[in-house]
Amino acid sequence: MQKITPCLWFDNQLEEAITFYSKIFRDSRVTQMKRAPDGKAFFANFELAGQKFMCLNGGPHFKFNEAVSFFVDCKDQAEVDYYWEHLLDGGKEQQCGWLKDRFGLSWQIVPEALIRFMNDEDSVKANRVQEAMMKMVKLDVAELEKAYRG
Repeated sequence: MQKITPCLWFDNQLEEAITFYSKIFRDSRVTQMKRAPDGKAFFANFELAGQKFMCLNGGPHFKFNEAVSFFVDCKDQAEVDYYWEHLLDGGKEQQCGWLKDRFGLSWQIVPEALIRFMNDEDSVKANRVQEAMMKMVKLDVAELEKAYRG
């Protein structure tokens, strides 16, 4: 059982967001949908790749910002490219593998190689990788590896 579940506050795009994310992440499903008397979705529970989320159409009072982001752990460049392309649709690129999707949610699209390189005990190698990453928008595994190797 998942102990902590993120709750996402949308203005009025709850169903659009669930549809958008469900097309991108495998093993996605809506587990509950509550509607207001007018038939519009008000509250929902759903899963993306096994991660549970709650969401609601709460109105325009609050907006997403970069203080909270979702980290997508990618095995290789193909996965980075896939999630980057799909989550970026209608969104905006940011620095160092971050993007904002069309709903304003921030995502970090990160290859496992970056984490491995950054955690290397050789701080010279790790620093070269960090320097290379800081110059990137979408992360490039080949370039990160090139920096790692020196």
